[in-house]
Amino acid sequence: MGTDYVHGYTESETRRLSDQAGTLAGLLHGGTQYAPGSRVLEVGCGVGAQTVQLLTRSPGITLTAVDISEESLAEAKRRVAGAAPYGQVEWHHGDLHDLPDAEFDHLFVCFVLEHLPDPVEALQKLREHLRPGGTITVVEGDHGSAIYHPRSEDAQVVIECLNRSQADAGGDALIGRRVQPLLTAAGFTAVVTEPRTVYADETLPHLVDGFTRKTFIAMVGSVRDRSIATGLSTPDAWARGIRDLERTAEPGGTFHYTFFKGVGVR
Repeated sequence: MGTDYVHGYTESETRRLSDQAGTLAGLLHGGTQYAPGSRVLEVGCGVGAQTVQLLTRSPGITLTAVDISEESLAEAKRRVAGAAPYGQVEWHHGDLHDLPDAEFDHLFVCFVLEHLPDPVEALQKLREHLRPGGTITVVEGDHGSAIYHPRSEDAQVVIECLNRSQADAGGDALIGRRVQPLLTAAGFTAVVTEPRTVYADETLPHLVDGFTRKTFIAMVGSVRDRSIATGLSTPDAWARGIRDLERTAEPGGTFHYTFFKGVGVR
């Protein structure tokens, strides 16, 4: 099950993923800790930004990290080298139709379902690799939850360009609100989903820089060329929208976004 990764496999995207993982580590991973010796499967590990968090927060686990991109796996191996003493890591190049032939105690899926055309099918496939009583943790964002000041129609247009680009690539930029029904439809039980909200203003400069600028605005910026090439925007309109979006990271600006974290049991 392949995917057109709408943000691209670039150095700037690698930096964005790293900034995002570091800035939001406590927000996204809070409450997730696996016992030593647990067999954990991370699907769509990308460049290893979340892999490091899993290893350092759950020392002693045996982690299998899977990604469809060989380039991303190579970067993940370099990034995780320093965290490897915390646990054992096995790397696997493949997609959801080519997962390791093993049974796991826990599955961790972060920012993956948003890129897939049929997330229920993907979750059902993953469920087959989970032992009875094992858990799955799913983390997804929802770009429709972006609330910001100053409000700007031009800024909203470039956000919608991101949403449209992801939809055209077969994904769903608003999938966060669907985490609970998706897990339930895939056959998981005891599903508990909760919002994880990030809010940034000038009194929280680490979040303004790490999230508003380096995560969200950078994510929108990753689809500039695609949006212009497909006629969703023009160079002038894009420049206006990004400039207005950048004002939310300046003094007097605010930005709010919600992630959704769901846990289910096989």
